[in-house]
Amino acid sequence: MLIIHFGHSCLLVDTGAARLLFDPGTFSSGFEQVEGLDAILVTHEHADHLDTAKLPGLRAANPGARLVAPYDLDGAEVVAPGDALEFGGTVVTVVDAPHEVIHPRIELPVNVGYLVDHGAFYHPGDSLTVPEQRVDVLGLPTAAPWLKVSDAADFLAAVAPRKAVPIHQGLLAETEVFYRVLVGTAPDGVEVVVLPRGEAVEL
Repeated sequence: MLIIHFGHSCLLVDTGAARLLFDPGTFSSGFEQVEGLDAILVTHEHADHLDTAKLPGLRAANPGARLVAPYDLDGAEVVAPGDALEFGGTVVTVVDAPHEVIHPRIELPVNVGYLVDHGAFYHPGDSLTVPEQRVDVLGLPTAAPWLKVSDAADFLAAVAPRKAVPIHQGLLAETEVFYRVLVGTAPDGVEVVVLPRGEAVEL
């Protein structure tokens, strides 16, 4: 599996059977040039997870790609927890993963997680929900108004993937202090891999 990180929560996952772009939001860059997509998957409607201004161009460059979201989005397949989607030979299961509380007075959008090929990769969106299946590579939320770094460390320990890729870090000016905590608290056998932006990495 190859993964390209375009910043914040936007990841391109190439399973060998399908090319899946997750959460192309406003804090990400470079994803709008991507072609050959099978699907664009959105975890929830916050702007940092979907850049609606760049979406038309992305869709035009990928006319065969299915747009998937858990809410009413123009041209999208609306999905719900438990749904199983197939893209080529790749299966994506929609996970019940509620958005974490930002503040009691802030209304939360519907958020889902996406589990690729029965646990080969997991993108939780803005959630710390641990899936039932074993996860090989985890998209690990790192910094957010709803997140303490100790919460991220506990989530990493609960999921215990083979490798974790820090995501949702676009709000940070400096990420290294957060990465050091995650690396230092990772369970034995778990490697935290900080992906270089725009480069494909074999995981």
